[in-house]
This record gives sequence, structure tokens and C-alpha cells, in this order.
Amino acid sequence: LREIPPDSRAAKPHGFLKKEAVTEQLRKKLLKLNDLASQRGQSLARMALSWVLRDKRVTSALIGASRVEQILDNLKALDAPAFTTEELSRIDTILAT
Repeated sequence: LREIPPDSRAAKPHGFLKKEAVTEQLRKKLLKLNDLASQRGQSLARMALSWVLRDKRVTSALIGASRVEQILDNLKALDAPAFTTEELSRIDTILAT
């Protein structure tokens, strides 16, 4: 959340995700979302998956994992508590700013 790891996709010269896309404004949003995820007992990645999967119309989510550990960690999103109306409102507010 504070810097782009050298082995991440954003650090590589190819692909669509670029270092320049990770602006200070985006970092601030990510830190706020990470705080909410921590309050829910989740990592930010797990909360993001929980958020996507909360919609019953969604039948699958692409996680883009590059390591087995990421897949195993992301599976824990299936055990997450349901979002409260307040949490969903907070997410909307953070993303809108």
C-alpha cells in the first residue's frame, strides 16, 4: 500500500498496469479501504473479493493470483461476514472522493 513491490505487475515494463497509475489520490483511497478491511478482520484483497461476490448476479471473480499462497489467501473471502449497510456506504463514499 505504501510502495510498489519490485516483483509486482505494476513494476514490470510491460502490461497495462503502470506505476504512474498508482497516484497519491489512489493510495489514499486504498489506505482508507484497507482500514475498513482491517476492521472487518480481512486483508484488502479479501475484502475486495467479498465485495464483488456479495452480488448474487456475479458467478465468478478473476483473482489474477501469481502465487499459490495468494489463491489460498483469497479463498478465505468466502468465509467473510456479510457487509453491513454502513460498510457499503463507507466504501461508496471512499470511492467517490
